[in-house]
Amino acid sequence: MSTFTPISYTSSDGLALYARDYPADPAAGLPARLPVICIHGLTRNSADFDELAPLLSAMGRRVIAVDVRGRGFSAHDPNPDNYTPAVYAADIVKLMEDLALPRAVFVGTSMGGLITMTLAARRLDLIAAAVLNDVGPVLSVRGLQRIAGYAGRCNALASWDDAAAYLRDINACAFPANSNEEWAKWARRAFEQKDDGQLALRYDPNIASAIQTGKLRPTSLAARMAFRRLARRRPTLLVRGALSDLVEPEQAEWMRKAAPELHYAEVPDVGHAPMLTEPAALDAIRAFLAKLP
Repeated sequence: MSTFTPISYTSSDGLALYARDYPADPAAGLPARLPVICIHGLTRNSADFDELAPLLSAMGRRVIAVDVRGRGFSAHDPNPDNYTPAVYAADIVKLMEDLALPRAVFVGTSMGGLITMTLAARRLDLIAAAVLNDVGPVLSVRGLQRIAGYAGRCNALASWDDAAAYLRDINACAFPANSNEEWAKWARRAFEQKDDGQLALRYDPNIASAIQTGKLRPTSLAARMAFRRLARRRPTLLVRGALSDLVEPEQAEWMRKAAPELHYAEVPDVGHAPMLTEPAALDAIRAFLAKLP
């Protein structure tokens, strides 16, 4: 598995932010290719891509996996009102400016896909292509309610076994085949150990305010317009978990009708959201990227 270089950068409003930089594997023997920017889901962080990113770098692409503000090693924002896709998108713009990246392929899981669509509405020139992982401009209320039920609500835990059990409890419906070893691995990504030995989730609980207060609506005209702009003007792949309660068949069908050019892949026996290393997801991403410079 390839290593990464930590990146520290500062947002336009002065917040300290973090990302992982996986260099393109020189052994790929390919000319320089478009980099990939990976953006995680609401309560997650850049570690979610610790298996996907090396696979993409082996294809000759530099991969940047970000910690969105309030998550992972990025600072918590003292103003919770800044935990919005518009602010997150501005942070991505700043990162690309700092790294002198004129364009990139975006891989956005759940909230990461919403950020990608927001960026498409504001700075489409930065997007060469996009992978939307189990997300779109129309979302199921059922899935949003489930996420609102746990986001930002976990107390400190005493052991790594407790952390794995917590993640299994809230995600088993989406990953019914996960082994105990897999849940333990997820726990190391999602939790951090404090000085007192207690384990806490690696995010600011205030990130959940938008979804808990209903500010994150299941659909909006602006989101639908941003999706159409993205999917009609840039190569776009929708990856959907077959068990997803956020992008159910109804929402996926709407997206495919709204953007007939949309590439589509469905991951069996997985819900919201695929890790993108499942064979169906990885094969679709590899084929999608193979057509891009």
